[in-house]
Amino acid sequence: MIPPWPLSLTLTLLSLTCLSIIYHTYQRLATTASRRRHLIATNNCKPIRKWRNRDPILGLDFLWASYRAFREHRALAMTKERFDVLGVMTLQMAILGFTMVVTTEPENVKCVLASEFRSYSLGDARKRMLRPLLGEGIFTTDGKEWQHSRDMLRPNFVRTQIGDVEMFENHVAHLIQAIPRDGSTVGLQDLFFGFSLDVATDLLFGESTNTLAPGFANAEVTEFVDAYGYCLQALEGVGFTEEETGYMQMIWGFLGLFLPNPKLKQQLGVVNKFVDKLVENAMKDRDARKSEPEQHPNTRYVFLHELVSQTSNKIKIRSELLNILLAGRDTTASMLSNVWFELANRPDVWRRLRREVDALDGAFPTFERLKDMKYLRAVLNESLRLHPVVPENDRQAEVDTVLPVGGGEDEKSPVFVKKGQLVHWSLYSMHRRKDLYGEDAEDFKPERWLDEGGKKGLRVGWEYLPFNGGPRICIGQQFALTEASYVTVRLMQEFPSIESRDPEPWREKLTITCTGLGGCKVALFPQRT
Repeated sequence: MIPPWPLSLTLTLLSLTCLSIIYHTYQRLATTASRRRHLIATNNCKPIRKWRNRDPILGLDFLWASYRAFREHRALAMTKERFDVLGVMTLQMAILGFTMVVTTEPENVKCVLASEFRSYSLGDARKRMLRPLLGEGIFTTDGKEWQHSRDMLRPNFVRTQIGDVEMFENHVAHLIQAIPRDGSTVGLQDLFFGFSLDVATDLLFGESTNTLAPGFANAEVTEFVDAYGYCLQALEGVGFTEEETGYMQMIWGFLGLFLPNPKLKQQLGVVNKFVDKLVENAMKDRDARKSEPEQHPNTRYVFLHELVSQTSNKIKIRSELLNILLAGRDTTASMLSNVWFELANRPDVWRRLRREVDALDGAFPTFERLKDMKYLRAVLNESLRLHPVVPENDRQAEVDTVLPVGGGEDEKSPVFVKKGQLVHWSLYSMHRRKDLYGEDAEDFKPERWLDEGGKKGLRVGWEYLPFNGGPRICIGQQFALTEASYVTVRLMQEFPSIESRDPEPWREKLTITCTGLGGCKVALFPQRT
């Protein structure tokens, strides 16, 4: 017979262990609660308005409404409607048991992106969504890793690179050749995406994809371009049928990552193989230049060559290339598509911009001349206001913290944000606030940016953020604006007349960036000879 005391001792130890765990858990929770109460009291934080879901537990009605709005291409408008219905600029939403703060207040956005920058991160969901394609790069990391990426990339966007507009001309020539000259309808959006990809790969890799070149036929490049496009759509969770992605993947891309997608894995392999080959070739060129510099001189600036001169980590180089490729292709193409949609539908804006372009007397624009074209810049600014390329954004709180405004009945009191909570902001809604931009805030009006008629144009701060703000402000914004300016001028020089062929008003097409659903269908007419 086994003596009972060993069993009793075991049970006693287990009981003490459980009690210890319970006690320390209680202590931790009590300490956290006490600290939060102190933070709330010290900052005089007050509650914010809540969007009431019919399903108060999981918010399934919110999910369903969001899904429908996304499928109907009115998700951005729906967010704005929620602010309008409650009559507030900051509110709380609940979904799947989690709460988030949603705001259109410039001071809150400034707090997240700048003054309390270290209190927030990109969040786990975004990293899970983008890392399969982009790896560990500037758009998918925080802290020291992000700072290292930014420090490595910043020298590549200095004034000499931004001002080299001649690099655009060869690709603009291909773009012009791809546009029919008989007045037939053309979808500029697809051409702009091809153009921006050709420019981006030329700058980044030293070898352009040249997808718009006459007679283009390169199986390897075509495979890469198709795979890259597929990966972006799959990771975003949009653009596919329900059978391909599943219901939840179409609601939010990161949820779809939990669903098996063997094709995505295969296509990611195609993208990585293509870029890795370019990286290996660049490293061979680097080594050759070191051993025989006179035989291998640097003939022009190439982003990849600069990266391999700083590191030999192939995975790191590939990741940074794909991160910048995403920004270089999608951001500029979306901006151009939105700009040209407005130009096609606003003859008055087209005529005034034409006068500014005609002042060049047919000469190709230099960087200095582009900077002097104030109405052109106003057109770009206004397009980015009404149609921000990244219309919504968010950050995840890494510590308990406070937003400066949004609490209380008057929304002037601070708001408590607990660790792990998302703060989401809608640039689309903020850029259309009538108290910030006037009663005509919904109208496309480039003149609002100009000093004329004895009035000063808009002087904006945190209420206008087309390229983000704070330490993570887009390092390539001047390059993107220069590229969009050059393309617009050259196309207007070649085609002095335009006609809209879009049958509907502008509607959103949301992916990682936002562009028009209609594809910017126009007819362009060349100069009569």
